[in-house]
Amino acid sequence: MRIIAHRKIAEFYEDHPNAKIPLEEWYLKTKKSEWGNFADVKNTFNSVDYAGNQRYIFNIKGNEYRLVAMILFQIKRVYIRFIGTHEEYDKIDCSKI
Repeated sequence: MRIIAHRKIAEFYEDHPNAKIPLEEWYLKTKKSEWGNFADVKNTFNSVDYAGNQRYIFNIKGNEYRLVAMILFQIKRVYIRFIGTHEEYDKIDCSKI
């Protein structure tokens, strides 16, 4: 999968250093994947949830952080729409970001 953009991940862990390793692990697993549907994503990340509108929610670092990505399976693209704390995530409507 091609991930747009790694810069968002790096910017986030500059402010949250304990998120660096889990976010980089997410990035590497996702980059190596060839997902064709939600079941494929679920096989890679068991705790992923679908939020509608092509948005998927990933728990990072034991659910301390959340990453919301838009996944376009046909063109093999993953767009990072949000990375934040669980508290910050609770304030957004992830199907609209």
